[in-house]
Amino acid sequence: METMIILLVGVLVSTATYLLLSKNMIRIVLGTAILSHAIHLLLMTMGGLKKGRVPILGGQADTYTDALPQALILTAIVISFAVTAFFLVLVYRTYQTTGADNLYDLKGPHDE
Repeated sequence: METMIILLVGVLVSTATYLLLSKNMIRIVLGTAILSHAIHLLLMTMGGLKKGRVPILGGQADTYTDALPQALILTAIVISFAVTAFFLVLVYRTYQTTGADNLYDLKGPHDE
C-alpha cells in the first residue's frame, strides 16, 4: 500500500512541477495546490499506515496508533487551503488591474 501511495506522490510532484513551470498564473496556483497535496500524502505515508487502538490512558491494547501525524496533516491542509485562496485572490486582482494572466506580459516592455 505504501508503494502505491509513494508512486502517486511521484506523479503528483511531476504534475505540479510541470504546472509551476508554466506562464499562466492560474496554472502556477494549481501547481502549488497539487504540490502541497503531494507533500501531505508523503508525510502521511512516512508517518506509517498502522493499525491499533486509540492511545487512551488505562486502555488495554497491544499496539497504539500515534495521532500526531494525522493532526499535523490536518493543520497543514487548512493552511494550504488558506494560502491557495489567497493566491487565487491575488491572481484575480492582478488580472483585474493589468488585464493579463501571462507572466511574460506582466514583465513589462522587453526587447524582441
